[in-house]
Amino acid sequence: MAYGLSKYTAPMIPLRDIIPSRTVPVVTIGLIVANAFAFLFEISLPDRALRGFLYAYGLVPAEFSWTTVFTSMFLHSGWLHVIGNMWFLWIFGDNVEDRMGHGRYLVFYLLCGVAAALGQVVVDPESAKPMVGASGAIAGVMGAYIVLFPHSRILTLIPLFIFVQIVEVPALVFLGLWFAFQLFMGVGSVAAHSQVGGVAVWAHVAGFAAGLIGVFIFRRPERARVEWWNRD
Repeated sequence: MAYGLSKYTAPMIPLRDIIPSRTVPVVTIGLIVANAFAFLFEISLPDRALRGFLYAYGLVPAEFSWTTVFTSMFLHSGWLHVIGNMWFLWIFGDNVEDRMGHGRYLVFYLLCGVAAALGQVVVDPESAKPMVGASGAIAGVMGAYIVLFPHSRILTLIPLFIFVQIVEVPALVFLGLWFAFQLFMGVGSVAAHSQVGGVAVWAHVAGFAAGLIGVFIFRRPERARVEWWNRD
């Protein structure tokens, strides 16, 4: 299964970015609500029924189905998985949606999820385990964010042993380190001929790469003007 974006990343927890959204992120909110309702339905099922449900609607590479490519994006394997993914989507999604517009953003999100799923299937086509989670699509949103807002900063919690520090980290650094770590873990998993603790890191890599490229198609140039970094 694919776990949350925060499971395999540098020890940094994003709290918020510094860019206010100029529009209500209705699609981002809708995606969060849809994922939340899907997860609440999952946890209402008995263990045996839940297992069958995840195998039916999660993406099993060895039994590839285009239907499950989409349904798997809205399923999660646990509380930490869904909360971590939705937190990342909330932080980065509103500004990307603002720059693309609601309809384009939704299509972009889904296509990044498709690219992420296909990326993992190509690397591990014989896997019989269901792959679930929105992290591939959200990785695409993060890839778009780094292109659209390279000068942004992320207010970040960094645990240092028994101390906790909150600092503003440049978005290029935060997201660049995140992607580099996913790529490193992915290459390591290929070399070892195994998954990284059940995490579909190649879905993260493929989703992020799709976002980096796709943003140039889906962004709306007339929305490019921002005024936030000249703050007093």
